[in-house]
Amino acid sequence: MSTTRTRAVAGAAAALSLSLVLSACGVGGDTGSAAGTTKGKVQLEFWSWTEGIQQQVAVWNKEHPETQVKYVNAAGDTVYQKLRAAVTSGNAPCLSKMDGMNLANFAADGLLTDITKVAAPYKSRYTTPAWNAVSPGGATYGIPTGSSPLFTAYRADLFQKYGVKAPTTWDDVIAAGRAVQKKDKNVKIFNMAGEDPSTLVDLSWQAGAQWYKVAGDHWEIGFTSPDALRAADIVQQLVDDNLASNASYADPGVFRTWDLGKTILMTTSTWQLPIYDTNFPKSKGRWQLADAPLFDPAKPQTSSNFDVAAVLKGCKYPDRAVAFASWLSSSKESLTALTDPKSKSGLFPAVKDVTPYVDKIIPTEMFNGKSDSAKIITTAASRVGEQWQYGPDYASMYSEMQKQWGKVMKRQLTVKDMLTHLQQWVLADLKNKGVKAVAAS
Repeated sequence: MSTTRTRAVAGAAAALSLSLVLSACGVGGDTGSAAGTTKGKVQLEFWSWTEGIQQQVAVWNKEHPETQVKYVNAAGDTVYQKLRAAVTSGNAPCLSKMDGMNLANFAADGLLTDITKVAAPYKSRYTTPAWNAVSPGGATYGIPTGSSPLFTAYRADLFQKYGVKAPTTWDDVIAAGRAVQKKDKNVKIFNMAGEDPSTLVDLSWQAGAQWYKVAGDHWEIGFTSPDALRAADIVQQLVDDNLASNASYADPGVFRTWDLGKTILMTTSTWQLPIYDTNFPKSKGRWQLADAPLFDPAKPQTSSNFDVAAVLKGCKYPDRAVAFASWLSSSKESLTALTDPKSKSGLFPAVKDVTPYVDKIIPTEMFNGKSDSAKIITTAASRVGEQWQYGPDYASMYSEMQKQWGKVMKRQLTVKDMLTHLQQWVLADLKNKGVKAVAAS
């Protein structure tokens, strides 16, 4: 089960680059209030839908009487539409949870506040990929709140039964899948849902691809680069050789494909581990964790989604908002509570040192203890590729990719053809938005 997830150009030149890129379409974030220091007692609003956050807001409020945070549970499928409407009407919260790709879209549409100056003192607390997720092109618009580095879980008992070893590379995954198919046509090595192209995102990230890259005053678009096509080739082999199941993540019974041994390997992350502990009753204790498969063992790299606390346009107290968001996502007090499975937050930190928070998130009955699960998770957190950037229309692109992905799964379209289509689609979309973009050379 995949998850969906740069070294942003640093310094003043990068900030200028993004400014030029965004101003080309007549938008940009708030900047006037972001550099000031707020005096006196204030109240700011924070939208989130992560369990356990409200309790931490209460702790903050008790300890910080000068900055009171009003928590709003904004759970729902239309939260991003509501946020856009709130900004337009001037009623937006100071802070809101969102993911990295939506932060990039909100920034491009001028719906966020540029907090580069006030956020700078907190940058050293977080990993480079996490900070890149809140700094598309160099200007910072939020604080990282969580990560989900990718690693592997596999049915150790069935790997032994079929005579295959835990794969270390994606070529190994293909070879293992073919070997298993020779022994049982009904057993698949992997799952790729028809509605979810995150597998391709993860593999592209791991292969070193850059679908979007800021270069000077424009974006370079690289859906058909050699690295992107390396990832595409692995997905195409999974499809062509019938090595993957296609269980939908929208199906409540999706977990049965793994629990019953019909699919015997998955790429996964920390937030999903408690879910498996609950939904794999028959196979509990038969799973092991392993490092995510690699493209180049000499350059081990994985991928990660990032949750962020974005500072919305119109926030009157960006310095206080940033101070709260950083406390929430980096203080030992907050992280100790939020990474406790009892909080049900599913949160995994985006800070540089995750070792204090790893052991307690691993379901001890789920895995058979023959691999060092804590080390694997810590290694994954340290291997997230720094090259990945979210472009100004990433969320829209992802929706378009979802439409094409279903055709790939039905063998109506090759992965390479889909990437060629996305390359042309993004270039046309950015042109229509007035954003300067060229095909990567």
